[in-house]
Amino acid sequence: MPGAGKSTVGHLLARHLQFEFIDTDKLIRQQQKRTLQNIVNQDGCLQLLQFEEQAVLSIAAEKAVIATGGSTVYSTAAMQHLSSLSKIIYLSVPYEIIEERIKNLDTRGLVKKPRQSLHDLYVERTVLYEKYADITVAADMTAERVAEKIMAVTAEI
Repeated sequence: MPGAGKSTVGHLLARHLQFEFIDTDKLIRQQQKRTLQNIVNQDGCLQLLQFEEQAVLSIAAEKAVIATGGSTVYSTAAMQHLSSLSKIIYLSVPYEIIEERIKNLDTRGLVKKPRQSLHDLYVERTVLYEKYADITVAADMTAERVAEKIMAVTAEI
């Protein structure tokens, strides 16, 4: 979900592991030379989903931490590709915390249906996050602590 801490935790993990850090939202912005919200406003959510899928499918990195946009789970092809590269970690955050963290719902380039509430989006996506996750980590704490938990869990694999 947006606000789960994917980019922040991803940066910390990559730095600690000395891996490359890839943020697919940043890839899309670089490739399209515009913001995610601009894509949604000009071309619609479906186009953003297509750009997101293309960005994920273009990744061929080894020893990388990849932070995807929260809507990547809508693409079976993207999720299968990510699964072929690595373990998929779902940062599980209670809705109340997501709601506190997301203050720019209408300007952050979210893929959601017209009139869909943040809570409805949360419920819809949680099912998909759980479906694709190899590892679920409760992420209702500081990014540093979440990164530590991920390192501990993945060291056991």
